[in-house]
Amino acid sequence: MQKLEPPDSHFLSAAEGWIELGNLAEARSELDQISAANQNHPLVLEVYWMLHAQEQDWMKALQIARTILHIAPEECFGWLHQAYALRRTPAGGLQAAWDALLPAMERFPKVPTIPYNLACYACQMQRLDEARLLLKRAIEVAGQEQIKTMALRDPDLKPLWPEIREY
Repeated sequence: MQKLEPPDSHFLSAAEGWIELGNLAEARSELDQISAANQNHPLVLEVYWMLHAQEQDWMKALQIARTILHIAPEECFGWLHQAYALRRTPAGGLQAAWDALLPAMERFPKVPTIPYNLACYACQMQRLDEARLLLKRAIEVAGQEQIKTMALRDPDLKPLWPEIREY
């Protein structure tokens, strides 16, 4: 992926900062200053996705994630963002998120977020054996303590918390 150069890289960093601070209007203002040539850069689109996710505009977030997937399928964040948004759209849901993210697991075997999110979806669909296997795969990639800490805070995995505490 081509690197963004100043001043666009500065506008992008500022937008990320404003999103972290919860000031979405300022984030949008910074994003609007990015040159037209870079408005469809995957990193710029990812920050637009974050903005729409904060606004809970899941249809727009889904549209942006699909654009990222189209222009940069080699970047795992497009796959993750698509599934995350799909889970929350009226026509989506858990199964749609699962179906969208599952192909990414083979494509990105060293990204622990993919099996972790799939474990969350499986757990919420009451497919606990699959959730256990996927959580173990995430642990193999990221390490036990990191995943255990995250999992014990994640309400999606609540049915597995007693087992996770024993890891």
